[in-house]
Amino acid sequence: MQSLVALPGLAIALFASTNVDDLFVLLGFFSDPKLRTRDIVVGQYAGIATLFGLSIAASLLSLVISRAYIGLLGIVPIVIGVKRFVELFRGTDGTEEGLELRRKVGGYGRTATVALVTIANGGDNIGIYTPSLAVRSGYEIAVIALVFVVMTALWCYFAHWMVNHPKLGAPIRLYGHRVAPIVLIGLGILIIYQAGSF
Repeated sequence: MQSLVALPGLAIALFASTNVDDLFVLLGFFSDPKLRTRDIVVGQYAGIATLFGLSIAASLLSLVISRAYIGLLGIVPIVIGVKRFVELFRGTDGTEEGLELRRKVGGYGRTATVALVTIANGGDNIGIYTPSLAVRSGYEIAVIALVFVVMTALWCYFAHWMVNHPKLGAPIRLYGHRVAPIVLIGLGILIIYQAGSF
């Protein structure tokens, strides 16, 4: 079991590295006059909770499969990190896809729209969260969930705040996408190491 300091730190890194692009989608939501703040926040929590719940369900495979083999799933965040590096050098990212989905499903309810975009934009998150959760105890998963609750609130707060300070968005977008792949690769290596896969 990790220390009370190390585990929240890992959870923060896990959340931040997989939701950098989501912060910019939230910027788009908060700058849309058709969406109320409450709808955005509730929708964001619903989307993150769905992704986390699906990851927990997938991590239950660890009950019937050796921890060392589950740890090999740490390859997934490494691959995603490498993929994001490639996208970074090609000059592409997935943020526009999330905003396009928001426009397509706009008639189904404001909160549902935000939740659907969060889920669609976080498809890779399940592949990263699952191996991270599969090597954790119930207590550790609860701590990670609590950190995710706090981090989701911070994400919503920062996006709302940045809408009122648009000059801050450009440098964060520039550096956030450059740091995220490194963190993802580091998390993958940590997952493999902690599970004793090698």
